[in-house]
Amino acid sequence: MKAITYTEFGGPEVLRLAEVDEPHAGPGQVRLKVVAAAVNPLDYKIRNGWRPQIAPPFPVIPGVEAAGVVDEVGEGVTGVAVGDEVLGWTVTGAYAEHALAVDFGPKPADLDWDLAAALPVAVETSVRVLDALGVGEDDTLLLHGAAGVAGAVGVQLAVARGATVIGTASPGNHDYLRSLGAIPVAYGTGLADRVREAAPQGIDAVYDAAGAGDLEVLIDLLSGTDRIITIADPKAAELGVTFSGYAPFGSRLGEYARLAAEGKLTVRIAQSLPLEDAAKAQELSAGGHAAGKLVLRP
Repeated sequence: MKAITYTEFGGPEVLRLAEVDEPHAGPGQVRLKVVAAAVNPLDYKIRNGWRPQIAPPFPVIPGVEAAGVVDEVGEGVTGVAVGDEVLGWTVTGAYAEHALAVDFGPKPADLDWDLAAALPVAVETSVRVLDALGVGEDDTLLLHGAAGVAGAVGVQLAVARGATVIGTASPGNHDYLRSLGAIPVAYGTGLADRVREAAPQGIDAVYDAAGAGDLEVLIDLLSGTDRIITIADPKAAELGVTFSGYAPFGSRLGEYARLAAEGKLTVRIAQSLPLEDAAKAQELSAGGHAAGKLVLRP
């Protein structure tokens, strides 16, 4: 099969389109014929050698999120059959024509493939954080980094729970946040004052999706660390803040995929590119200016 691979850490130039052996579904696994694979910042961070503790052995096929059609079902797997459309997390790399998965949910037939590939990480992350924070009706949530993919999904899910959401973003994204139901405030110097002005009632919980080094400000706004979670700031532990990472999500993903198919949950797709343009996609991701999710099509 065709896949994007690399055999050493480095810049986007280490990525190569190659012919590799197809994986086959083992016990507890399904194999997908990948239709769309999403690009995440973690992909280029691993490629650069910045996350050696989670880097797979060389040669690496990047990517964790994919949507595709099941074409092999391993021993012990129930509730899914060859021909089913699914979305989820791959264990063999998503930038490929085929990938194995153990954590996935059903894809509605009327859900766009690019959007399907863009959902798993953002949905799992935001549901996990909002559940851990206990965000519900009458809460005021400060969502730092609200215009990013995970942040924007977090805004929508928090609003659906009845929360008031204060979302931080650059001014160019304020109309977008308003469209999602958030009250936007700008990043940068004076952030605390702007948040207090937007939420004179105070902040009940904080979801930091930005990792921009503002935890001290966020702690001050909350007057403590009891209801603050970051998914991106490495200083969390030294400041007594919870750092939250991926947990298996499984078939729950299907209910959020259905919301997306019904237009009740959305992710901006910045660009859909052919698989061979993976290096370009990762460069765009690393640049931080893509307005939404980047997707590769094998």
